[in-house]
Amino acid sequence: MLGLVLLLTAAWEIGAICFDAPLGAANTVAAIMFGIMLIVVLAAARPVKMMLAVWAGIFGIVVLTWLSQNPREDRRWQPDVAQTAWADIQGDTVTLHNVRNCDYRTEGDYTPRWEARTVQLSKLTGFDLAICYWGSPWLAHPILSFQFEGAAPVCFSIETRKEVGESYSALGGLYRQFELVYVVADERDVLRLRTNIRTGEDVYLYRTTANADEARERFLEYVNALNTLKHQPRWYNAISTNCTTTIRAQRSQAKRLAWDWRFLLNGKADEMLFEQGVLVTHGMSFTDLKRHALINLKAKRTQKSEDYSRVIRATDP
Repeated sequence: MLGLVLLLTAAWEIGAICFDAPLGAANTVAAIMFGIMLIVVLAAARPVKMMLAVWAGIFGIVVLTWLSQNPREDRRWQPDVAQTAWADIQGDTVTLHNVRNCDYRTEGDYTPRWEARTVQLSKLTGFDLAICYWGSPWLAHPILSFQFEGAAPVCFSIETRKEVGESYSALGGLYRQFELVYVVADERDVLRLRTNIRTGEDVYLYRTTANADEARERFLEYVNALNTLKHQPRWYNAISTNCTTTIRAQRSQAKRLAWDWRFLLNGKADEMLFEQGVLVTHGMSFTDLKRHALINLKAKRTQKSEDYSRVIRATDP
């Protein structure tokens, strides 16, 4: 057991140096040299108590250095995450600033558009949940879409805020490679990007059982979180602060769903929510409901339709 702990901490330290050390292209060399140094030091340290003391000291230095790195707002961001959303709340009226509504020609060729949207909390009727898959059935990306009477839906997507030229790395997501961003967007942006523009991505859209009061509570949780994030940037982390665990964490402790392994392997999150009665099922089994929830074919018929939100829901059960 002790050997396993030492091995895991060594792997984490080497990864932290490889991804987060401020040496640029030399990070990989530094990580290799650090690994060799660990082997030499541990082989020479005797007795075991001395070895553990040396190990703890090295680990402490790496952790403290790693924790000293702060997320930033002033990087050279990709155009689709260049703006930070925030909201102004005046009684029943919420004005959302920097709502994304890009005009996509391809995934990498688009015209960034940022808008202000004003919505009334009293006209919020519920919210839908989109689960987006791009490969493994075990991993997915959730997007919540809030529905308003007489107004277009407003989507929230919690993502990595990538810099120009940067791409997502699963290993890098375990370290301090990416800041967190709350993308507030039109469905024709954040959902259509995944159904019509990108290839190899499947989107399942579920209606939830949330009533108007529950929807307003969840909406304000998002609003408060994005307002906080605007002034206090946070690191993304693939385990502790990802697109799914952050949704749970922004709720008060008393109202969070009980912890479930499917918060991490979130490709199974829709099945978890089905079991907990969060999804509208109309008496269907989960298998049948998921089959009906796939919206890609319907979405592709709309192309640039202004009626995208209606069309993707047209044949819902």
